[in-house]
Amino acid sequence: MKKFLSIDQGTTSSRAIVFDQNLKAIKDAQMEYDLAYPNDGWVELNPKSIIQTVKDTIEKVLTDDFDIEACGITNQRETTIVWSRSTGEPIHPGIVWQDRRTNKYCKELISKGYEKIVREKTGLVLDPYFSATKIKWILENVDGAQDLAKKGDLLFGTVDTYLIYKLTEEKNHFTDVTNASRTLLFNINTMEWDEDLLNLFEIPKSMMPEVLSCDGNFGNLVFDNKKIPIRGVIGDQQAALVGQGCFKSGDMKSTYGTGCFLMVNTEDKPIFINEGLLTTVAYKLNGNVHYAIEGSIYSCGNIIKWLRDKMLFFNSTHDSEKYLNMNGDTNNVLFLPAFNGLGAPFWNSDIRGGFYGITQDTTINDMVTSAFNSISFQTKEITMILEKYDIKINNLLVDGGMVQNKTFCQMLSNALNKEILTPVNVESTAIGACKVCMLSSEIDINNLSKEMNSYRPNSSLQDVNLTNFDNWKSYVSKSIETI
Repeated sequence: MKKFLSIDQGTTSSRAIVFDQNLKAIKDAQMEYDLAYPNDGWVELNPKSIIQTVKDTIEKVLTDDFDIEACGITNQRETTIVWSRSTGEPIHPGIVWQDRRTNKYCKELISKGYEKIVREKTGLVLDPYFSATKIKWILENVDGAQDLAKKGDLLFGTVDTYLIYKLTEEKNHFTDVTNASRTLLFNINTMEWDEDLLNLFEIPKSMMPEVLSCDGNFGNLVFDNKKIPIRGVIGDQQAALVGQGCFKSGDMKSTYGTGCFLMVNTEDKPIFINEGLLTTVAYKLNGNVHYAIEGSIYSCGNIIKWLRDKMLFFNSTHDSEKYLNMNGDTNNVLFLPAFNGLGAPFWNSDIRGGFYGITQDTTINDMVTSAFNSISFQTKEITMILEKYDIKINNLLVDGGMVQNKTFCQMLSNALNKEILTPVNVESTAIGACKVCMLSSEIDINNLSKEMNSYRPNSSLQDVNLTNFDNWKSYVSKSIETI
């Protein structure tokens, strides 16, 4: 039976998994790495840590008896790395997707009326989240960078591109359509880098990677003198869409990792929604482009990590489940999940997180439950907008590390008043990358089994959850008003 290597490079860890062609995980390895927070709202990573953790995890899963057919890569999107063409060395730490340092510049562009054309060309909003303003910041703040860029001596890439460049024997400077579509520089109508946008952000086209289909040929990894062709690259949230089998219009998934990302497939029609949701490329497979609507939430799993590591409320993420009130009651405590501002549908970079309603009667359970509630409520905000546009949601396919918490899944079902379905294997991003490289290797994926767990809403808690949601919405609105 053929075997496939999936590389899943995330915001706080790198993972490598060997799957067989039935998508059964045979061997996997995962390594965490640290992020840096140099200033308020800034988030950086060391690109060398990315490369090293990916190499180390690959070495741990590859054994002599594994004959790997192909490799698929999925990665954190928008995170920006700029490096020297001649040396391959980064000229600045990678700027992570959560970073908000370019907020003032984005506001300037909006005030000058550029948001409409950016939205029409890219499907995105003018926000620090995306890569273009990060590239511009690096060029303006690293000595000599602008001159090097003009001479063609600098290269840009999201994490997928940097991995391909550093790990392939060909040193290819490639990306795929999904990662390209998250840069603010890629026209999702023409499916190419946009000259007007490159000029707007003053970024030389020579910095940009060549854009391939998700199932393109990206080069060869070489480990222990073995060549492994990379036949699939796809951004992590789109990978989860593929991993969950969301190939038809209206198919929807939500991934709960460091952030939370809800995505619905709209097939060949890019649908634009005014209320803060994004239009993006879902994937390009077999020559066909599918689009998606996305709701992007900045803080999710990192909230639980903060409660564990900074607040010291529990010793392990798994222990958080013990502190959750199943009925969602928080004794009137509310949590604002805005460590680095709020994403969809608010897109506010200035607001910061906090608790509200704490009294002498407040317990750790109340605070932990309110934090989990905030994740469910942000999801509810997005689903309510989709339903306004007649995008029907009968159930929601969810994945990511957080859905291993069964109590959270039930709370999510109660808050949304919808059935929640979780795959038995919650690593949908890695599975999605594997599926893409399997398709490129002409392996049929249509008949693969998909086991699901189901969570149905507790109707007796519907009124309580609506009241909690309304109170939370009011708290967020008042917090935004007071900035």
